[in-house]
Order: sequence, then structure tokens, then C-alpha cells
Amino acid sequence: MAYVMVVEDEKELASLIEDYLRHAGFDVGVYHDGQRAFDVIHQKVPDLIVLDIMLPRMDGITMCHAIRQFSEVPIIMVTARSEEIDRLLGLRIGADDYLCKPFSPRELVARVQAVLRRYQYGLALAQENSTELGFKVDELGRRVLFDGKPLLLTPYEYNLLSLFIKNAGRVYSRAQLLDHLSPDSIDVADRVIDSHIKNLRRKLTEVAKRTDQYEWIQSIYGVGYRFEWPESP
Repeated sequence: MAYVMVVEDEKELASLIEDYLRHAGFDVGVYHDGQRAFDVIHQKVPDLIVLDIMLPRMDGITMCHAIRQFSEVPIIMVTARSEEIDRLLGLRIGADDYLCKPFSPRELVARVQAVLRRYQYGLALAQENSTELGFKVDELGRRVLFDGKPLLLTPYEYNLLSLFIKNAGRVYSRAQLLDHLSPDSIDVADRVIDSHIKNLRRKLTEVAKRTDQYEWIQSIYGVGYRFEWPESP
């Protein structure tokens, strides 16, 4: 049974969302305070988070940003003001979907089901492809292995490559990647990411020993980077 964390300060709405999600077969935890929800997120790791923007102590944008430093758990943002959608998309904070209030609880349940299906399919595909092509992410050892042998990666390169492998096909902006590497850094130049990507591309090409010059980490013009599995070795 998938566990959905609902973070919503409007208690009546939160209770309504909880009822609909439970009726759809989900285990549900409800929190009315952003900081409290963030503090307990490791105690029972959610499969998906429904996250309001306007919350006491820690707002939804801050919480989403903080979660993305250590987890790719799917997040559906909820906002009461439609103009905030542009801000959400512009910031590229890492949310997987969003809903504007007022919304139908049935629509929210449908969004939750759809996002979970996409996420679970992506995880299964990443596992299948990484196994077939010889890659394995060793999170405890903070290593990426190819055919059982660890790649010689810097800590930053490991952070980037493990993120890419676990989220193949997802486009990340330079700002998102910088935040993933060093969330507390200020005014770090984009060329830092470009340098790490260049080094990763070289190391992947060397270790995989492909003859077709396949580009594992692809540049998406005007946006950022995306990791893609080749169709065959």
C-alpha cells in the first residue's frame, strides 16, 4: 500500500483529501505544518507528497527545495493562486505536478495515481537498463560501478551521476543540478556544472568503451541536461 503524505494547513480540506485517498487504497499521513512534516519525513518515507505552498513555519516551495537535496520522491504542489504556477515552473523547484485551488478531490486522486505510475515505471526502467548495461549505484558506498568495478568519481561527480541514473530521461536545469551539489552555495557559476558534465561524459565513454560516440548526458538547449540510456550497448 503506497503511503501519501499530505501537507495542508486547511484542516477541512486536508481531511477531505485524506478521505478520498484512503478510499482509493492509499495509506495517508496528514500534517498541517511544513516544518513538522519535513522533520518526520525520514521516520516513514512517503511514496508521494501532496504539498501546499502556503504553510506555517516552512512553506511548500522551501520544503520541496529541501527535499530535493536528498530525495526524488514525487511531489504534487497545491496552490491557491494561479499566478504562482508561473513562479513554480520558473523556479523549476522539482515538483512533479501541481493543482490550483479549488480542485476536485477526485482529480487529485487521479493525479496521485498517474504520478506514482510514471515514477514507478521510471524506477523499473532505470533498474532494468542499468543492469543490462552494467551500471549499478551503490548508495551506501557512494559509488557507481560498471561491470562490478567502481568508476573513479569525485564526490560531486558521484552525486550527479547517481541522480542521472536514477532519473534517466528527466531534464535538469543547471540551477537544479547546482542545488543538488551544494544547496548552500551562492552565486556559483553555471560553468561549474558544465565542467563536471564534461568530465562525466569522458569517464562514461572510457568505461563503457562504446564505438558509436554515444552521448550519455545530453544537452537540452536552453534548459539543461538529461541522462539517456542507449537502445543497446
